[in-house]
Amino acid sequence: MLISQWKTSRQILNAIRYCYAEHFRLLLTGKAKNLMLIFGHVGITLGAAVTLNGTLSKSYPLTTKENKIKEPPQASSELVPAQNRTSDSRASWLASLANSIDIRLLLLGSLLPDIIDKPVGQFFFRDTFSNGRIFCHTLLFLILITLAGLYLYRSCGKAWLLVLSFGTFTHLILDQMWLEPRTLLWPLYGFAFERIDLTHWTENIFHALRTNPGVYVPEIVGAVILIWFTLVLVRDRKIRTFVKKGQVV
Repeated sequence: MLISQWKTSRQILNAIRYCYAEHFRLLLTGKAKNLMLIFGHVGITLGAAVTLNGTLSKSYPLTTKENKIKEPPQASSELVPAQNRTSDSRASWLASLANSIDIRLLLLGSLLPDIIDKPVGQFFFRDTFSNGRIFCHTLLFLILITLAGLYLYRSCGKAWLLVLSFGTFTHLILDQMWLEPRTLLWPLYGFAFERIDLTHWTENIFHALRTNPGVYVPEIVGAVILIWFTLVLVRDRKIRTFVKKGQVV
């Protein structure tokens, strides 16, 4: 059973590495278009946060939100294969991240610009904007939410708004908003946003998912990371705890 779980974890980690490499290759060669969907945004943001947190803090014990020390049970290193320890370390990175922030807010932040802009620009005020990337896809919005998050953290010690800010930052990066300077640097180029044809928006998305590697590769990357995350929750029997409290340990 343990060997089977280890092989599954290794396969998922190898798939994540491959998908990341392929996605960035597409970015560097200019073949990836700035269209990112749900799995790409959520999964890649989670993977980036776990990797960044694990890189910056590679040590045990973990510090919880209440600044208490929590030492996870550890097996003797002689009894655990090196590859299995590597797999477990990834889960420990996830646990460390969950002890610092509410991962639910991170996942929400990864979609926050779309959650606001898509209904406003594509549905409720379609005649006015006709664009799903408006106010919340701007650098100004990111700066404002970050400054507000810093103030809240320094005055009250609460980091939830900074977590949303990080999610928003990764969203803009993954959307490659530097390719749309009129939107990213709004209102420096004027107060009007670029209008796009949304007539066949849904059909174009499904077509891109089938034919454009710049679209389906990020979705594969995100899906693989989310599968790994779900397997960790299932293995540790923490799905209900995560949904209710955002905890994975």
